Amino acid sequence: MRDKGMERFSTYEPFYVVLGDKRIADIVITSHARIRYMGRVQDGEADINKIAAWMWECLKQNRITPYYRNEQDVYLIDEDIVVVAEFSKLESEVDLIGNALHKMIIVTYLGKMSETIELRDLKSYYSWLRHSRRMTLVKNTRKRK
Repeated sequence: MRDKGMERFSTYEPFYVVLGDKRIADIVITSHARIRYMGRVQDGEADINKIAAWMWECLKQNRITPYYRNEQDVYLIDEDIVVVAEFSKLESEVDLIGNALHKMIIVTYLGKMSETIELRDLKSYYSWLRHSRRMTLVKNTRKRK
């Protein structure tokens, strides 16, 4: 998913978008993220290329912000959609100055904060999930005995 359009002859437009300290030149959507996108963000069938194009537009329009200040793996789109992403350096690709370019790998879409209130505080949400799963496991082991 690259954006290398040039509007005038012999002018250079960067083919990366800056997000924090990363220069993103490519977006990869995992199959898990596609399934979560269809279930939690947009109902119905969604093509990976359309999701990547939408993410690229969100990046270009500065609609993606970090969820927490210090963490670099959870992001918000339009202050509503929670996304988990990883970054990897693109081998042998740099910008004009020599800075490394990155690939943004969308791991999953957690959902919309407007629909799932628990996403407003991810740390307490994950601790609740761990606790509820642990309690389910404890109950299941009691039943087996």
